[in-house]
Amino acid sequence: MKILQANFVFNVFLTIFLAVILVWHFFAGGNKSYWALILVSVVGFIPVCFGALKGFWQKRLTIDFLAGLSLVISFIMREWHSAAFICLMLAFARVFHFWTEAKEKKIINRLLRYKPQKIKIKIGEEIKEIPVGKAQKGDLVILESGDFIPIDGVIVSGQAAVNESMLTGESELKLKKIGNNVFSFSVIENGSLVVRAEKVGGESFFAKTLELVESASRKKGKSERIADKFALWYVVGILVLAFISFAIFRNYSLVLSILLVSCADDIAVAIPLSFTIALSRAAKRGVLIKGSETIEKVPKIKFFIADKTGTLTYGRPKIKDIIVFNGFSENDFLKKAGSVFLNSRHPVSSAIVEFLIKERGIIIPVPDKFLEFAGEGLEAERTGEKILAGKLEFLQKKGVDVLAKQTREINEEIEKGLSAIAVAFNGKISGVFVYEDEIRPFSSKLIWQMKKMGVESWTMLTGDNEKVARKTADQLGIDYFRSNLRPEEKLRYIENFKASHKDIIAMIGDGINDVASLAIADVSFAMAKVGAEAAIEAADVALLNDKLERIPEVATLCKKTMRIVGQHFWVWGIFNVIGLVLVFVGVLGPTQAAAYNFITDFVPILNALRLTKVNLQVK
Repeated sequence: MKILQANFVFNVFLTIFLAVILVWHFFAGGNKSYWALILVSVVGFIPVCFGALKGFWQKRLTIDFLAGLSLVISFIMREWHSAAFICLMLAFARVFHFWTEAKEKKIINRLLRYKPQKIKIKIGEEIKEIPVGKAQKGDLVILESGDFIPIDGVIVSGQAAVNESMLTGESELKLKKIGNNVFSFSVIENGSLVVRAEKVGGESFFAKTLELVESASRKKGKSERIADKFALWYVVGILVLAFISFAIFRNYSLVLSILLVSCADDIAVAIPLSFTIALSRAAKRGVLIKGSETIEKVPKIKFFIADKTGTLTYGRPKIKDIIVFNGFSENDFLKKAGSVFLNSRHPVSSAIVEFLIKERGIIIPVPDKFLEFAGEGLEAERTGEKILAGKLEFLQKKGVDVLAKQTREINEEIEKGLSAIAVAFNGKISGVFVYEDEIRPFSSKLIWQMKKMGVESWTMLTGDNEKVARKTADQLGIDYFRSNLRPEEKLRYIENFKASHKDIIAMIGDGINDVASLAIADVSFAMAKVGAEAAIEAADVALLNDKLERIPEVATLCKKTMRIVGQHFWVWGIFNVIGLVLVFVGVLGPTQAAAYNFITDFVPILNALRLTKVNLQVK
């Protein structure tokens, strides 16, 4: 890091010094300014020489080699103005390159400078201050107003308004109470908490996110790889052109002018700068895009596959009704049924537990044993009684007797477009929770906006029954849907869909049961609520603030980024052709060619900077 900073400072001073010397020489002239011109040209040659040698060591022919050759010829021909302009041009390009790298780390550094060095932990009745690095899982961490939370954990005492904007981009404060999760590098704005540490150090949500941000900035997309490959062929082409020109005209000044007008340092800076700005803008809005390759793919999406629960809907089911069988009173049924849902993290289970505790005031007994069958149902045991919960098919598979009358009552609710989860005690169905999942307000607009941007069709995958799936699809304008799917069936569907379609396929899920599906899609979006590390790691785009509105914004950002990257090549090509024509007709000599290249360098860089201001709103 110190070496990078030293390089940056050196090139800033070199750029300023070269500019001052050139202006001084232009207006004052004389021997003193002439010798200053020679001095700065020689000093400026040193980093160019190192860059060319580094390229050779890595078996690459780089733009630095072309620039170095130009400088050597300038020195031989005593074209010190040209040499100074080359050094100014390259020093300026290096300054911008360092600035681009600094911009990549800006968000990370913004967070790291607040990193607390010590934390307070509670041991019995004693409060002890320890270095953050020594915090362990299970420690009770004491946090007060103004503190940055250094660990991921669960609140065991207190209440506070917490700012998670450093991670999610959302400025709205979250009220956190006992039982809620808090995450590293959130800020306690008001209140105090005692938090039981669950993830510390490199395991924390913040640390995992930093790793992904850093790796995203290192991932090169097709455009950047083309630019790297282009640099090799471009250098060879210019050298061949210079050699042929010398063979025909025997004019060293012409050869030098060709080399000077053709240095492509501007495009080498502008392309990565464009992607860096796009990644940074997305991150500020709580969206983590994993590299420029993803940016290139997003505008090409033709098909969208979406999970329903927790993605197009909130995944917070609302209990609409309770049906009781076998002579149970509703209260007795609810008291016994709660045990099977208590340890499950499925959204329906969480909704039922919350309903029992908050709305019915029931104290749920902890089960002695618990099993969860992903996408099918739950099994628990308490005081020797076996409790099952799930769809009728799951209960029947487990040997539960389901009467025709019971099936009929449940199906009547399903016909209304509601969902039902049945509960059985000791092999007999005893009751049913009827619920409905609330659709996210932006879901239908998302589908409409993405179709407007080129998506041909949407397919919804869900484990819900066909009636519920159809009702949701009709409400949202979904083209196709598949219902009653288990996680492995969703995966199989996406694999088959991908095999039969050559166009780019996108998948969006909430990251609970969709990790495998997200991983195999061409472009994957995760509704990655803070703490959903698995979804963040699997997806190409992680929506840290859990907002569907960000998807059209990301699509707009990626589309405009790729348009600007394409413009870089056109702008560079046009200016180079004009420059070479002016050289061959005798308008530009070595000094003028170097000045022309320096001035035109600004155009693609300024074009890239337009991305900082483009409007991302989709009408």
